[in-house]
Amino acid sequence: MTNIPETGRSSRVQIRLVVIQVLVLSLLGTLGGRLWYLQIREGAEYAKEASGNHVQQVVQPAVRGSILDARGVALADNETRLVVSASRTDLMKMPDDGKAVLTKLAGVLDMAPKEVMEKVRLCDAKTPQPCWNGSPYQPIPITDEATAKQALQIRERAEDFPGITAEPQAVRRYAGPGKSNTAQVLGYLSPVTDEEITKAQDTESPYLRSDMVGRSGLERQYDKQLRGKAGVTRYEVDKLGRVIGQAQADPAQPGANLVTSIDARVQRVAEYELNEAMKAARKEHDRNTNRNYEADSGAVVVMEAKTGRVVAMASNPSYDPNAWVGGISSKDYARLTGKNSNYPLLNRAIQGQSAPGSIFKVIPTAAAINAGYSFDGPYECSSSYSIGGQVFKNFESQSFGGISLGRALEVSCDTVFYRLSHEEWKRDGGNKPKKNAKDWFYKTAHQFGLGQETGIDLPNEVTGRVPDRQWKADYWKANKDAWCRTGKKGGSYAEQIAYENCLEGNRLRAGDSVNYSIGQGDTLVTPIQMASIYAAISNGGTMHSPTVGKAVISPDGKSITEIEPEAQGKLPMTKTTLKRIDEALEGVATRGTAAWRFGGWPQDKIPMHAKTGTAEVYGKQTTSWFATYTKDYAIVMTIAQGGTGSGASGPAVRNIYNALYGVSPDGEIDKKKALLPTPQKKLPAIRTDGTIASPKIAKDPVKELKAAQEAAQEGEGTPDGGQAPDDGQAPDDGQQDGTVNTPPPANRDTRRRDARRGRGRRAGGPGGDGPGGDGCCDAGRPADGRSAARPPQRGAPPRATAPRRPRGQAQRRSAP
Repeated sequence: MTNIPETGRSSRVQIRLVVIQVLVLSLLGTLGGRLWYLQIREGAEYAKEASGNHVQQVVQPAVRGSILDARGVALADNETRLVVSASRTDLMKMPDDGKAVLTKLAGVLDMAPKEVMEKVRLCDAKTPQPCWNGSPYQPIPITDEATAKQALQIRERAEDFPGITAEPQAVRRYAGPGKSNTAQVLGYLSPVTDEEITKAQDTESPYLRSDMVGRSGLERQYDKQLRGKAGVTRYEVDKLGRVIGQAQADPAQPGANLVTSIDARVQRVAEYELNEAMKAARKEHDRNTNRNYEADSGAVVVMEAKTGRVVAMASNPSYDPNAWVGGISSKDYARLTGKNSNYPLLNRAIQGQSAPGSIFKVIPTAAAINAGYSFDGPYECSSSYSIGGQVFKNFESQSFGGISLGRALEVSCDTVFYRLSHEEWKRDGGNKPKKNAKDWFYKTAHQFGLGQETGIDLPNEVTGRVPDRQWKADYWKANKDAWCRTGKKGGSYAEQIAYENCLEGNRLRAGDSVNYSIGQGDTLVTPIQMASIYAAISNGGTMHSPTVGKAVISPDGKSITEIEPEAQGKLPMTKTTLKRIDEALEGVATRGTAAWRFGGWPQDKIPMHAKTGTAEVYGKQTTSWFATYTKDYAIVMTIAQGGTGSGASGPAVRNIYNALYGVSPDGEIDKKKALLPTPQKKLPAIRTDGTIASPKIAKDPVKELKAAQEAAQEGEGTPDGGQAPDDGQAPDDGQQDGTVNTPPPANRDTRRRDARRGRGRRAGGPGGDGPGGDGCCDAGRPADGRSAARPPQRGAPPRATAPRRPRGQAQRRSAP
């Protein structure tokens, strides 16, 4: 017999033992399988990751390439400055999130604690600028204007400033040679965002967290070429973080240099003259509104006629691009983006849209010839033209009798174009259009390149608008419900208009066509579009995509990639028609509406061609346009709420030509004083070490020009060398130009320190201090009052805006 109790051998005990054995074996099997997976199946991968834990990367930012003018003068380059930065990662480890350290740092840097703290906070949907929109793990720059004494304080007392560094770094500098600004053309930089890093990680040009990227202008358009490639050095470290060796080193590759077609001297003159013209316009009385002109914004484009290269491009109001370097302050950001400063970040040469007025008439002239009309006519230039109960008047009810289309351009006769457009509207079926309506006047505008981008190598160009049948239908569809809801027959002005648009807003009416024929109504253009058109007329009919970039040169100077002008087609007219229009535009400058502004011009040596324009704007004062060209250049200037074309813009454009060709007010040509008598063809010289030779530039090219003009004007009766009419008034509105000294923009080395002493910088025009520096924002508005500075996205229907003038109400015309 056995001593083991019978109960010990029970089946229940045996089952429990078996279960325990199975569980133990299962656990051992699972553990063994996991060990096999980690050490054998994925061993190499985990070994690689473990090795990475002992490697630290040190990033050396690449030196960004310079942006140069056509002669090699630096418009944007780099300079070494003492940069104070904060590590957000280290600050967040502190009990108070680093507030005490940042407050102490503000005292050393002579900055407000709030300003310092705002710079290190992260940007999100609820956090306004200033804030940091780069990587939170990257050192955040507090200032790039630290003095040697301030940097020494921070470094010697490192224990008082944990997470704070003060080191020399290469930072962007917008040099402003010759007091030129070029802000909207150059653009600005800001830190790369995590979203951009993720998006570009699998591309040929990935971002590093330390990268600064272009946000507008050339900095954005050519960011890939300018940025270069940052260097990365990988160090092997032990578990205590001590360096035990260098694993790998990829040296930094500096960015390429961009040579542009901009001439810094001409750019300065263009900016100055635009600003002066706006200031002079504000002194002139507008008899239509019984107040002075506001002249709140403007733009000017100087273009090579044969290539489409941009020699100068100015937009007003403007700003100092150095405000973005080292992080922008809250005050500067508010000035640049607020309504009161009128959005100086907008480049109105390519983003400002407005009705073109009479400079548009070259298009309906070509359209009429294409439709079968004779150039010689004659066409009746009566004082007015009636359609139903609506009367469309010529300027000041002038009548010239039967004239040709060429003479109609010279005297800017509206009624000639009213008749032609109305006749074509009727031939196309009138209110019941034919199935295949010719629509010559609208078709020709599209063939001239309107209603689409010119293709200039600058970002965010807008298209303008050709208000043809398709646009009318889309616009009516988008706004019909609102019109029908608010419209009322026999109601107020706005209610009556809404009522009519509700019923037939999709129709292309006779009044729409006649307004369109003189560049009014819903027509919108940009200065760059009109400069391209007049340049094409000058060169024989070839339309080019405008370009600012001229060549990309590698840092060592061995690789040069030229950016060749690109032809986009021909103007839709025969050589004979082009020649006749060219002769008529020369007549505008010699005996037409612009003649008084070009009195004394050496026409036999430098033939001048021009067209004046004054666009009516619903709820605004008139917009000034002045389009001109010679065999070398086309210049177009516009001033919103500035008055008439020749009155407001004429003197400024004349002065730009004087500077280009060295023409004195009395018409004498001094080639020694000419800034650019012929376009710059050659690229700047490249030295053997890759650097680019740049000539010296005067501190202010305008100063010499102005001194010469004042000396010549002492014995002259008119300020521009031209002869005004016998009554001393302009043939269009009696405006006279004026000259006001404009101080240059603040130097970047003193800008912020001066601001802290109470000399705040204004976000204004090139002068930066007067009324020319803080005008309004819209570069004109369409005739119905819609803001053109922020157009609808491509493909989106137009938005509901200010109402159209009701039928039966006469249109008041200003000067041609």
